Amino acid sequence: MVEIENVVARGLKRMRQIMGGQAGTEDKPLSPRQLVRLRSQLQDCATALGGEVAARQRAARLAETYLGLGDRGRREFLCMIAREFGPDPQMVAKAHKAYHAAIGTPRQWDAEAGLRAALRSSRLRIMTQFNALPQGVKFLVDLRADLLRYLAQDEGLHPLDLELESQFVDWFDVGFLELQRITWQSPAALLEKLIEYEAVHTIHSWTDLRNRLDTDRRCYAFFHPRMPHEPLIFVEVALTNRLADSIQLLLDEDAPVFDTGRADTAIFYSISNTQRGLRGVSFGNFLLKRVIDDLTRDFPRLKSFSTLSPLPTFWRWVEHNPKELEAVMGEGLLASAGTPREFAHNPAALAAYLRRGEWHGEPHLRRVLRHPLTRLAARYLLGTGKGELPFDPVARFHLGNGARVERLNWLADTSAKGFAQSYGLMVNYLYDPNAIEENVEAYSAQGQIAASAAIRRAAKE
Repeated sequence: MVEIENVVARGLKRMRQIMGGQAGTEDKPLSPRQLVRLRSQLQDCATALGGEVAARQRAARLAETYLGLGDRGRREFLCMIAREFGPDPQMVAKAHKAYHAAIGTPRQWDAEAGLRAALRSSRLRIMTQFNALPQGVKFLVDLRADLLRYLAQDEGLHPLDLELESQFVDWFDVGFLELQRITWQSPAALLEKLIEYEAVHTIHSWTDLRNRLDTDRRCYAFFHPRMPHEPLIFVEVALTNRLADSIQLLLDEDAPVFDTGRADTAIFYSISNTQRGLRGVSFGNFLLKRVIDDLTRDFPRLKSFSTLSPLPTFWRWVEHNPKELEAVMGEGLLASAGTPREFAHNPAALAAYLRRGEWHGEPHLRRVLRHPLTRLAARYLLGTGKGELPFDPVARFHLGNGARVERLNWLADTSAKGFAQSYGLMVNYLYDPNAIEENVEAYSAQGQIAASAAIRRAAKE
């Protein structure tokens, strides 16, 4: 018993040391001896013999093996599970035949259970044994992050990915998640994770982070009981008395702290998913609904709930639709703007010029370009065909959650990233509690996009 517990302890120690997901130092294929040993380990896990301690022993050893491998070794590890530990085709065929024969008889339900058992693969039995380890769920999430990187190289990994995604959808059901507010008094390790995981607007320093957690700000995150120190997704909120139209002003560390007693608007300015291995598991919509409820309880004066969101793929859409750019940027307009003459017949060169943001320093160019680029962004957000969903992934997320496209903001992000992805434009998505459910139904059933009259006019011009 002591020996078994020592093996488990060593495995857990190894997991803690390299839980960040980096592969081992040697990036080389598995040797024949390693393949034999790995196959034996997997078969032991697949049979699931013994009690709880034995299961922990197997899972700890297997985790230690995986975490010690290089990238190529990890890929071979996952390929072996995907190819050699799926359902037995003969057993599935036999169970399927028995089920059809039993339909309409008292044996139907037993036959259905038999078919379900035959379809349950050994892959899943292997994966679920990691739940016996304190960090087992996090290990599996990181393992799937590796798996997602390998999918493009090997389609044979898709069955394993689908099984893991399905399992995660159940394990990370919103009913199991806990909403927590993160403050400057939260543990330092958690605050470090916010800096690491921020995916929308980089947190540049501890002073920057403290500003985002000040009294006129809120930060909320979802946590899972089996990953209590790892935020799954978090949202940063600013309390104001108007719709925000500039991310630089919103994140200005020298700006005075706003009096929350005057706040009537909550601005969601950053939403970051933190775990790549949970791709396909959606809980962002539940997060926003829970946060709106929490904010309403704490600040009864709040009437508006809006985002200040990027348009991350605007530049790519423009590159794919050069005629759209030509339609709003006529030759006469370009000439009056003083841009190089070759842009009039080269939309690709014009798009590249706009992404560099050099024109931002010229007041005349800022004035001339504002209307056409805003029109173009409106068409990008609303789609250029009837029933066509937006190209923008952030738009699809918020519209699917019941928001409406409220306002486009010119030069709202004047960072290099802001120009590169959207020529400096940002958008407000407005969450009206009285219209959320209606908007969700119209969008999901008919592809109908909720948008303000100003946005619709701009898209039609």
